[in-house]
Amino acid sequence: MLDEKYHVLFDPMKIGTVEMKNRFVMEPMGPGGFCDEQGAYTERAADYYVERAKGGAGLIITGTTKVENEVEVCSLPSLPCATLNPNYFVSTAKPMTERIHAYGSKIFCQLAAGFGRVSIPSILGQTAIAPSPIPHRWIDGVTCREMTVEEIHYIVKKFGEAAAVCKKAGFDGVEVHAVHEGYLLDQFAISFFNQRTDEYGGSLENRLRFAVEILHEIKRTCGAAFPVSLRYGMKSMIKDWKVGGLPGEEFEEKGRDIEEGIAVAILLEKAGYDCLNADVGSYDSWYWTHPPMYQAKGLYLPYNQILKSVVKIPVITAGRMEDPDRASDAIRNLQTDFIGMARPLLADPDIPNKIRAGKYNTVRPCLSCQEACMGRLQHFTSISCAVNPAAGREKTYGLSPTLLKKNVMVVGGGVAGCEAARTLALRGHTVTVFEKTDRLGGNLIAGGQPDFKEDDLALAAWYTNELTELAVPVHFETLVTKAMVEAGGYDAVIVATGSKPKMMTVDGANRVYTAEDVLLGREDVGASTVIIGGGLVGSELALWLEGRGIATTLVEYQNDILTAGGPLCTANSDMVRDLVAFKNIDLRVNSMVTGSRDGGYVVRDRATGDETVIVADSAVLAVGYVSERSLYEEIQFSVPELHLIGDAEQVSSIMYAVWNAYEVTKNM
Repeated sequence: MLDEKYHVLFDPMKIGTVEMKNRFVMEPMGPGGFCDEQGAYTERAADYYVERAKGGAGLIITGTTKVENEVEVCSLPSLPCATLNPNYFVSTAKPMTERIHAYGSKIFCQLAAGFGRVSIPSILGQTAIAPSPIPHRWIDGVTCREMTVEEIHYIVKKFGEAAAVCKKAGFDGVEVHAVHEGYLLDQFAISFFNQRTDEYGGSLENRLRFAVEILHEIKRTCGAAFPVSLRYGMKSMIKDWKVGGLPGEEFEEKGRDIEEGIAVAILLEKAGYDCLNADVGSYDSWYWTHPPMYQAKGLYLPYNQILKSVVKIPVITAGRMEDPDRASDAIRNLQTDFIGMARPLLADPDIPNKIRAGKYNTVRPCLSCQEACMGRLQHFTSISCAVNPAAGREKTYGLSPTLLKKNVMVVGGGVAGCEAARTLALRGHTVTVFEKTDRLGGNLIAGGQPDFKEDDLALAAWYTNELTELAVPVHFETLVTKAMVEAGGYDAVIVATGSKPKMMTVDGANRVYTAEDVLLGREDVGASTVIIGGGLVGSELALWLEGRGIATTLVEYQNDILTAGGPLCTANSDMVRDLVAFKNIDLRVNSMVTGSRDGGYVVRDRATGDETVIVADSAVLAVGYVSERSLYEEIQFSVPELHLIGDAEQVSSIMYAVWNAYEVTKNM
C-alpha cells in the first residue's frame, strides 16, 4: 500500500485545460537520433517516449523540435522539424501520441525558436545567429550574426504552423523553448546578450516581445484552450562570457537575476502562458541547467518556491527530484506543482509506477554522470543512459528469453559482473557469481565514498537487491582458481575481475597511498596531502579531502586536469575545474612528483625544470588503473565459452562496464 504522504504525487492537476493523471513529468532531453531526414519522429523515438508513459509519467515533453530550418539551418537527421514535411510529421507522430494516450499519459511537443550563440557545432556548423553580434559560446573567434526583424517575424509565424501540425498529430499541448538556459529566446530576453535598439531590444517588455508574439501566434492558430508551457529560467548564474557562478559563490549576475526573473515570470503569465517549466542556469553555467553529482539534489526548489509565490499558473521543477520524500515535500511546501525528471527516467522508466507500488527501493539510480545522455548528445548527437543500455533503443536493444539455457559462472561482483549476472538471469540462464570481497560493487564502493558520489553506492545496492530478487547465488570472499573453474562443469564463464590501482615509487617517501585505500579509510592522509594525478579520480578526491579540511595539492602531468579517459559532459568537467579553483586547491599542471625531501614532496615543472618542495603529511596516487586478468589468462583454453568484460578487458568508465556486459550477455 502506498504511504499516504506520497498520495499528493498522484493527485491529478491541469495545465491549462488539459488534466494530467499525476504530478510526474518526463522532462525534455535531446532528442538526438530520434528523427529522420524529413524531420519526422522515428519508431525509435516512439518506443522511447512510450516506455516512459508505460512507466507512469503523467506528462511527456519531447525533446527539442524545430519550427523551421531556414533561418537557423540544422543538419538532418539531428532534430525533428514539424514544418519541414507536415503531413509526414503527422503520420509518424500520430501513432506515437495514440500509444502514449493508451496509458493515460499526455504529451506536449517542445517547439524551439533556435539555439543562437549556443548552437552545437556538430549540428549547426561554424556559424550562428543571435539577437546581436555577440560571441559564440563554444566556438572561439566566432561572432554571431544579428537576426533581422523579418527573420523574427518568420519564426513567429512558423511557431503557429508547427503548433497546428502538432495539434493535428495528437499532441495535447506544446512547450515553447525557451526563455531558459541561454537559448535564442533567452538571448533576446537578457540584456547582456540583447543590444538591439528596435522593438525587440531595450526595455524588458521589448526583450520579451519575441516570446510573447510566439505565444499569441500559437493561441491564434490552435485556439485559446490549447495549452502552452514555457521552458523558463529564473536566474542565469552568469559571471561573464562563458563563465558561471558556483553554489555558495558571491558574484555579480550578468544575466537574469532573481528580481528580474520575478518580473519576467509575471509578464509571461499575464501574456497567457499556461505553465512554467522552470530551473536556473545557462550554457555559460551549464552545470546548473544539467546538474552533475556535485550539485545538491532539488537545487531548483528555493528558486521555484519564489516563482510559485508570484504566479498562479503551474510550475514544473526538475533537478534530481526522483526521491518521493523530496518530491512530495516540495509539492506540499508549495515549492512546485509538478515533479520533472529527465535523466532519472532514462535510468529507470518505471519510477512513477514503482513509487506508486511502494517499491522505490527497486529504482535503478541515475548517477548524474551525464556520460551517455548529455555527454553523448554533445559529442555524438545521440542519447542513452550509462546504467540503462536500452534507453533510447528500447525495441532494438531490449532483452529476449534465451532459447538455449546455459549454466554460467560469473567471476567478479563489480559493475560488469553484476550487470552480466542480472542480464543472464533475466534471460533465463542459470548464473552463479563469485566475489573475492564481502560485498558487491567493485570500484563503486571506493568511488562512492565522497558525499557527492552517493549514487555510486546506490547503484551497488541496486545490483545487490536485483541479484537477490532474481535468486542469483553469490559466493562472497571467494578467490576463484583454475581448478574451481574446471571442476564446475560450466557451459560458459564470464571473467569480470576488474582492475587494480597503478603503482609508482616516490623516491625517499614512505607515506604514499593509493586513492582507493584513502577513500576506503584504510589509510589516513594526515592534515595535508599531495595527490599525484589530476584525472577524474584524483580531482574528485581533492574536492572530497578539501571538504574535510585537509590541505590538498593536486599535481597533474598534462597541461590540464581531466585530460585522460573519454569525453565528459561539459557540465561535469567545467564544474570540477571551477570547483578546484573556487576551493583554492593548490593545482600544479604540467608537473610531476620526482621524490621526497625536507619533509615534503618535490614537484618539478615540466616546462621550466624548476622544483618546489610541497610540505605535506602524505602523497596519494591517482594515476589510473590496470586490468586484472590473470585468471582469464589461466583458463582461456579450459572452458567451452569464455568472455572477458569490464575493467578486466579494458579499464574504462561505469558506462562501458555496464554496456559491454549487457552487449555480451544479451546475445549469449
